[in-house]
Amino acid sequence: MTTLLQDPFFQYPLTPFKSSEGHVDLPILYFDNSNFMAMFEVEFEIANAFLKDAGVTAVQFAKGKALVVVGFYEYRKTAISAYNEVGVAIACVPNGVQTPHCPLLSLYKSLDKQQIGFHVIDLPVTTQAACAAGKEIWGYPKFVTPIGFSLEAKRFKGTVSDPEAGDTMVELSGDLGIGLPAPQLDLVLYSHHNGSLLRTLINTRGGGRSCLPGSLRLKLSNSTHPMAQRLAQLGLANAAPKMVFHSHGLQLRLNAGADITHARGIHT
Repeated sequence: MTTLLQDPFFQYPLTPFKSSEGHVDLPILYFDNSNFMAMFEVEFEIANAFLKDAGVTAVQFAKGKALVVVGFYEYRKTAISAYNEVGVAIACVPNGVQTPHCPLLSLYKSLDKQQIGFHVIDLPVTTQAACAAGKEIWGYPKFVTPIGFSLEAKRFKGTVSDPEAGDTMVELSGDLGIGLPAPQLDLVLYSHHNGSLLRTLINTRGGGRSCLPGSLRLKLSNSTHPMAQRLAQLGLANAAPKMVFHSHGLQLRLNAGADITHARGIHT
């Protein structure tokens, strides 16, 4: 850990936060991790309906579709211990903010110029500490449940268990198509917390590969859990992503959110 903290990427001033599960320093530092992100096209009206009361509007990409990302994460070494996580997020901008003309290319802008972000609609994790921090600092829709993560050179399998029934309710698995080296994306997340709209920056690094989906498919059980139901409503049962990105070299800083509720042109 001492060697990692000598890396300038992690030499950031830390602000303490007391969660119901213990002490957290912000930004939270993630030192050794893997991720697998699957990008799906969905009907714009359906995706935007999930953002009705979120203070944000879905972004229209090619052919008028919305972009939903289902991301699996294996955090092996972090400042809040190891855990796994899955995020389901819709690409969006704050209400009243104009969408860039080329939204896909815009995702590669630096964070200080980035308007497009993601609103998370489900965020299961495997530890109570990660769950409490996400809810109490950012208002993220976290819940605790077992999550499987297996990433090989050409195959991925990720699972989310129903927290009540215990069986698998979401599975993303298959053999990957051809790919090329690609960078991690820095991310902007928009969330509501204590009546405020927060803009949170995630600084990332660590290369990976961007691939065609191959045989990868998102499978849903008959679970009545809200996460499985929302994925079904988005039309993602048995769906193939348009593109995937994966890496065993992810490092990141998860920053505190900035309150943009009263920013000019935003109506929540």
